[in-house]
Amino acid sequence: MRGPYVAVIGAGRATGEQERVAEQVGALLAEAGAVVLSGGLGGVMRASCRGAHERGGLTVGLLPGGDRSEGNQFLTVALPTGMGELRNGLIARTADGLIAVGGGWGTLSEIGFAMRLGRPLVAVGSWAVTAPDGGPTYPVMGSPDEAVAWLLREIGHPTAH
Repeated sequence: MRGPYVAVIGAGRATGEQERVAEQVGALLAEAGAVVLSGGLGGVMRASCRGAHERGGLTVGLLPGGDRSEGNQFLTVALPTGMGELRNGLIARTADGLIAVGGGWGTLSEIGFAMRLGRPLVAVGSWAVTAPDGGPTYPVMGSPDEAVAWLLREIGHPTAH
């Protein structure tokens, strides 16, 4: 049995720094035995899969289109949904927890789905959404190490630091 499924969500067109952070997140998750789940394309998705792949981790991409060849080369499993951006709900539903790195409106939609579903969520250099009462809704961490450690603890993964 594999470890928890952790979605790494973020910018499809990422900055170099966002890709560096996402790659480190993917590597840390793989080292902890987690399955890295993403939208399977470029940017943060590709970088997190690369980090996990290089550490021997399992990566799963829920692709927006109908062709599995659209997925990045670091996917272990590419699942074409044919759902476009509506797959964002599937990503949040499938994940045991999510880590957001950078991102735009698609990332914000995944954050919204995660919050609606009550999934543990942490951000590194991404959206910082506040509740209607002005309080924080999820933590925003300063490093990949902090974000991964927090999320693994939150989902009760035994290898959490």
